[in-house]
Amino acid sequence: MARPRPPATRLAAAPGPAADCPKRPRTTPMLRRRLLPGTLAALAAPALSRAQEAAWPQRPVTIVVPFPPGGSNDLLARPLAQRLQVALNGNPVVIENRGGAGGVVGATAVARAPKDGHTLLWGHIGTLAVNPWLYPQITYDPVRDFAPVALVATLPSVLAAHPSLPVRTAAEFIAHARANPGRIEYGSAGNGAASHITMAAFADAAGIDLVHIPYRGNGPMLADFLAGRLKASFAGAPVVMPAVRDGQLVALGISAAGPSPSLPGLVPVGREALPGFELVQWHGLVAPAGTPGPLVEAMNARINAVVAGPEMRERLSAEGADPAPRSPAAFGALIAAEMERFKVLVARAGIKAD
Repeated sequence: MARPRPPATRLAAAPGPAADCPKRPRTTPMLRRRLLPGTLAALAAPALSRAQEAAWPQRPVTIVVPFPPGGSNDLLARPLAQRLQVALNGNPVVIENRGGAGGVVGATAVARAPKDGHTLLWGHIGTLAVNPWLYPQITYDPVRDFAPVALVATLPSVLAAHPSLPVRTAAEFIAHARANPGRIEYGSAGNGAASHITMAAFADAAGIDLVHIPYRGNGPMLADFLAGRLKASFAGAPVVMPAVRDGQLVALGISAAGPSPSLPGLVPVGREALPGFELVQWHGLVAPAGTPGPLVEAMNARINAVVAGPEMRERLSAEGADPAPRSPAAFGALIAAEMERFKVLVARAGIKAD
């Protein structure tokens, strides 16, 4: 009986001229005409990006500060804008204060702006890391809707107390709060503000029970603090340090991991009283997502040069801030990491927006 034949198998052609040199598909004149514009466009794209980079800026640059004038964001953004304008050979750099909903209004406007480097957002820890967990109906996503351009400064918060409170160090503050649970009132610029988030994180890490009194802005909060109606605040240095220097408030420590060059003599609470504690505010510039990469790199280089200059360093130091120039990628990594951190913190502390 004949044995069944195995299934047919197609064998590869033996090496040779025919296998090594397959016939090239014919390209008709019509097909060549269709391919040529796309090919030229692909070749021209890098040149176009370089042209965009070289041409920036072509008109006034607007930096949207998503808060009213006079706050810490405004105090840091304006000197940067002034010095950046000089670095851009006099091309106007304009600050536009566009407050509302804890920064949501201004941030949303920039997310929808043209992707040409002429509209930037002054973003900070609240706008780009905390807001997504405070506002359920938020109209922008910090990672999806923005291209990080440049980190400008870090700003340690200062744990300050009214002189009537019998404490002079962060360790003494924690001990006093543990002995008096629910009796120490602290102020912030509002529910979800950086001063609220920082003190809530500090209280959570220390295991102490404090009473939060939210205000609508740092101005009214500071007025009650100086009058003794509040006993503590964990606010940005520009808010409390003038009163500390005048002897009206007592600085107990800072929220940075190490000493701050702009706040000499102040001890990190993470070293003196609460090992590992660190929470600094940060400020930087972002552009609408989709802004060309070469243009982002060009803006980063210009802004970093301004931030590293002696005039800007001196101005930042006067506001209690430290210059922190980084690459766009490093700034983006910071935003993503901080978003995850505050997702947990806001849930644990039960923080709600006004």
